[in-house]
Amino acid sequence: MGKTLRLGIVGTGSIFTTAHLQPLLDHPEVEIVAVCDIKPGRAAEVAEANGITGVYEDYNEMIAQEELDAIDICTSNLYHSKVAVAALQAGLHVFCEKPDAINPDEAQAMADAAAASGKVLMTMRNNRFTPAAQYIKRYIENGLMGEIYTGRCGWLRRRGIPGKGGWFTTKELSGGGPLIDLGVHFIDLAVWLMGNPKPVAVSGATYTKFAEDELTDSVHSNFGDRVSGSEAVFDVEDLATGFIRFENGATLQLEFSWASNVAEEMNFVELRGTKSGFSLKRGELEVFTETAGQLTNLKPAFKGQPLPAHGEHLKHFIDVVQQRAEPINLPEHGVDMIKILSAIYESAALGREIRLND
Repeated sequence: MGKTLRLGIVGTGSIFTTAHLQPLLDHPEVEIVAVCDIKPGRAAEVAEANGITGVYEDYNEMIAQEELDAIDICTSNLYHSKVAVAALQAGLHVFCEKPDAINPDEAQAMADAAAASGKVLMTMRNNRFTPAAQYIKRYIENGLMGEIYTGRCGWLRRRGIPGKGGWFTTKELSGGGPLIDLGVHFIDLAVWLMGNPKPVAVSGATYTKFAEDELTDSVHSNFGDRVSGSEAVFDVEDLATGFIRFENGATLQLEFSWASNVAEEMNFVELRGTKSGFSLKRGELEVFTETAGQLTNLKPAFKGQPLPAHGEHLKHFIDVVQQRAEPINLPEHGVDMIKILSAIYESAALGREIRLND
């Protein structure tokens, strides 16, 4: 077992309490020594419930006063880069909720600060840690897919707008709607499984059709604090579509929505190779190939109950900090991701394809 890492938390809202808190409390090498939140009382409530002594409303004060080894950032998207850069410059390791940042410049600033500090910077990519994703990654690395040349990915909700009227639906705070909120998950998973090819061009379209709709049918509507009345803001898309071209000639289609008239909520990644293809829908994996002269569908049988993937990624981050593992995702992956998302929004606004390296 490695040294005990003194951890500070920035942002104690729902994503922290539902996905980060328990895995960190359960880890034998982690001590949460301080929590910080700009909402008065929220950090204090989490601290009191979990025996945490340090409570702050200013992350700079927490970084200065506590002898921390690392921080975990679970704020609204606007603050991810600001907090990460400050922590890295103070010599701390950083784990950050997705998305990495709200624009490419801020994502690059995070990557640059990590390189200058020599500390670990990692952004949540929990979908890489599911049993199905880990299996199909090994399948691909064993050469069983052949050349992966195209695919598609998405996350479609019928009615699942998070924190409606609040920071989720306020572009200044979030950077966008379902494309930046959900797209990070499955664009990342698809690109990672494709071997992280460099994106060179994108095109996209965005729509806002359900800003006035109050129906919900998704548990994900519970994320974020809802705001109603004159203070409510909804200036982001509720559906985005797009197309990515990569340097190696491969392509990826995408569609992400918080609200649209579909049969039911569904997330998926499908990739097609010269030897096999696969479909990963709602966590269910099926591989399409041919064996002994016959077209064959394979459904791997995974043993036991899978561990929560958020917790598995946090555990991996700690392993990397403790120098037991090489990082599964790197800051430059985050820079490429935010470049893709930003260019899709630009394409939607201008109505044309955007070249990423022009």
